[in-house]
Amino acid sequence: MSNRGRILVSYGFIIVFVLVVSFGLILLVGSSVSASMASFFNGIIGSWYSFSEVLVRATPLILAGLGVCVGFRTGFLNIGAEGQIYMGAIAITALGVFAPNIPAPFMIILALFVGFAAGGIWSVIPGLLKAHFGLSEVINTIMFNYIAINLVGILVRTVLRDPSYPYPMSPTLPSSASLFQLLPPTRLHAGILIALAMSVAIYFLMFRTSVGFCMRAVGLNKRASLCSGISVRKYLSLSSFLSGALAGVAGVCEIAGLHHRLIEGLSPSYGYLAIIVALLGGNHPLKVVFSALGIAALQVGSLSMQRSAGVPTSIASIIMGMVVVMILARKQLFGCKEAA
Repeated sequence: MSNRGRILVSYGFIIVFVLVVSFGLILLVGSSVSASMASFFNGIIGSWYSFSEVLVRATPLILAGLGVCVGFRTGFLNIGAEGQIYMGAIAITALGVFAPNIPAPFMIILALFVGFAAGGIWSVIPGLLKAHFGLSEVINTIMFNYIAINLVGILVRTVLRDPSYPYPMSPTLPSSASLFQLLPPTRLHAGILIALAMSVAIYFLMFRTSVGFCMRAVGLNKRASLCSGISVRKYLSLSSFLSGALAGVAGVCEIAGLHHRLIEGLSPSYGYLAIIVALLGGNHPLKVVFSALGIAALQVGSLSMQRSAGVPTSIASIIMGMVVVMILARKQLFGCKEAA
């Protein structure tokens, strides 16, 4: 069988296996498969609002997934997208609270810039530690997640706290720091356009520029890159910065498009789901978009199943875990090869 045939068979096997397990889990909890599937698809494409919710959830997944993708391509295993999302959210909130009079066209541009920088700086620290001292970026980025998440908890109780509200959160940001809504009255905002633009930009950076070539070369073989005159430290540091910066933009979009103020728990594990998004997308910037849409649809559809058919949303987590394991194992199981 040709390599293309093995690839098609492997994906077909994964789809059938996941469907069989999913139907089995639905029956196990005592629900009807037909009713559950109907509520699943109705929750995704049953109305414009349902469809827009998939895009709303996909926006931070695309941006954070792109960040993880860039890091993985260069050998920087970024597990810290969750914390970098929070740093981007802190950056736009601080800008809106302490400089609220910046005119609207410049405020959101500046907010994206400071969020980009905040996420990048938060990620480049573990990157520099890896590049110069060989310290594990996996451990460092995980620890930085806890620091960033708890930093938000401190800030919303101190310098960024809204004194007029009894719960810990920041004041509402000025309207100039908000992304415009695309389909009122749905929650869909311009962040999805930013995410799509970023995916195209990252594709051209990684596959159409010498910088991207050097980054991918470092990820494939550091020793060969050194022998070819490519600075491993330079491109590891650059990729770590870009990886966190993209996640920081995701944090900016969550605040500017949805919450409009800094709150605890603003990210329902988007940073960790971004790792799944990058893996399912084969660490390819354009495929990450479709992977993020798939994960977002699975989440939104599972919530609809829970409301309408009583199927617990934990089934969606089980399915995501199975898909990742099968995707990672299929090359060994089916002997298929894909271009890097």
